[in-house]
Amino acid sequence: MTLNDTTHHCGTSIQDLVASVLPPILIIELLLGVPGNVVALLVFSRTLRTWRANVMFLFNLVLSDFLLLVSLPFRIDNFVRRESWIFGDAWCRINLFMLSVNRSASIAFMTAVAVDRYLKVAHPHHKINYISSKQAAGVACFIWAAVISLKIPLLAEKLLTIENNTYLCRSFSNYQKASPGLRLHYVVFVLEFFLPLLLLSFCSVRIACILRTRQMDKKKKGKRAIRTVRVIVGIFVFCFFPGIATGLTALYLKILGTEYCKAYMFTSQLFSTSIAFTYLNSALDPLIYCFSSSVFRNYLKSVVNRIGIIELTVSRRGSTHSGCD
Repeated sequence: MTLNDTTHHCGTSIQDLVASVLPPILIIELLLGVPGNVVALLVFSRTLRTWRANVMFLFNLVLSDFLLLVSLPFRIDNFVRRESWIFGDAWCRINLFMLSVNRSASIAFMTAVAVDRYLKVAHPHHKINYISSKQAAGVACFIWAAVISLKIPLLAEKLLTIENNTYLCRSFSNYQKASPGLRLHYVVFVLEFFLPLLLLSFCSVRIACILRTRQMDKKKKGKRAIRTVRVIVGIFVFCFFPGIATGLTALYLKILGTEYCKAYMFTSQLFSTSIAFTYLNSALDPLIYCFSSSVFRNYLKSVVNRIGIIELTVSRRGSTHSGCD
């Protein structure tokens, strides 16, 4: 595919709705997300020697969110310029690769945190709950390797196209026939929503059932687990469902034929606008850290206590433990 390839199903145009709506929203998300994730990186880094699996997954979740937010200013600049990409073909591919990899990694580590919570409640004596920090790091490395390998097509494809003398940098576009690499990217985009959603829903329902039927010695631990998983499910659905719903709708309209081009183009704009919800995930994930890690909660409480407005109780366990309660 060359830069001036125009074999599109309904044509390609500047998405006015996207260019006008997204920049201010993404700037707000950037300003909200960066401080929260920087604080989380600093807090978790201070307890490096006492990390367990839960904190290992949380740290990698923070890292993926932070790297996504660092890549976001280039997209903001792109939308401010009405989708005119000025950074060249190579950086177009790298930027979309970074955004996609870290979006997928964020989903993967959110799911890992939820599964870890489920295992601790449903199978408290299973040896998987006692894996070392090195083993947990190995799992994290495997997740990163799997995610990166599935996103390699974004580096191999020419994603910069030209329309009406404007260079457009998009990983989702209206090609009449997408390359195998891009088709893989689209399939992964769909699967990485539905498969984690099934797993997250299972964890949430099973923990709730266990708490109702089993007389647990550590009821507080069980309640914290269900709260954590429910927060993860809520953030996951709120942030990623709009993109998958509008994307699949646009695909369906495209399959119906050219007579639905107007509806398809409008839905495509809604799909592009839905990335505001997708990137909001990186700003909301600190809520997961609060529910999942006593280390993070205690740090925030100590900050509030130093300000002196109110006095919050800092748990002794969180100050001496790895924070995976």
